[in-house]
Amino acid sequence: MLYTDQLNRRISIPALPQRIISLVPSQTELLVDLGLEDRIVGVTKFCVYPERIRKQKTVVGGTKNYRYEVIKSLNPDLIIGNKEENDQESIHKLIMDYPVWMSDVYNLEDCAVMIRSLGEVLGVPQNAEIMINQLKLDFRQPRATIGSAIYMIWKDPILVAGKMTFIDEMMRVAGFENAIIEDRYPQVSLNELSRIKPEYLLLSSEPYPFVEKHINLFQEILPDTNIRLVDGEMFSWYGSRVLQAKDYFVSISGR
Repeated sequence: MLYTDQLNRRISIPALPQRIISLVPSQTELLVDLGLEDRIVGVTKFCVYPERIRKQKTVVGGTKNYRYEVIKSLNPDLIIGNKEENDQESIHKLIMDYPVWMSDVYNLEDCAVMIRSLGEVLGVPQNAEIMINQLKLDFRQPRATIGSAIYMIWKDPILVAGKMTFIDEMMRVAGFENAIIEDRYPQVSLNELSRIKPEYLLLSSEPYPFVEKHINLFQEILPDTNIRLVDGEMFSWYGSRVLQAKDYFVSISGR
């Protein structure tokens, strides 16, 4: 069978995949929630949900660097990756030897396409449609705008989420208007933060682990800004974790 991934690549998968390697934590969780845990043979060291997964499956490396001999020993019939999270050169090397399905997710529509496509490739289309229907139900009406916000992902240097990111989409559905107009993950200075004066500064739990002490640090620079620690998985994981996002956004917005 020929399938098309989200990079518009045609992939030949001769039989229903039974030995899957996932190179993306959020997509590993998605595979489990689709009922495919028994077919997963390899994951990354960052695949932490469900908590048992790294103990029960073989760790093939991180999301950028892989143990190719370990991958070879697992004899995968499908590897699942992501354009943003995985290293392009490493993925190209894997493509030479294995079927590799790549996702590319910027918004909720892309998320739904990914879930539906993987459901078809992996033979669980009904499970995928249940997820998609819930996703559409959760976000059928946009939330009222709470205020302008900057979403910080790194401290030194200061990196923030801009346009053309899944985080930007999730900020929007959570009710925050992204005050960053640049694309992707631009670097900003303390002076720029002070000049923009967002109504909210969202300090993410990942990839940089912002904690309580950082609120005081940035509050000195932004005395009138509401600074909050937020769960980065709810804003950046684009698999089945999205189905937990609605309730979380209500909890952090208060409405």
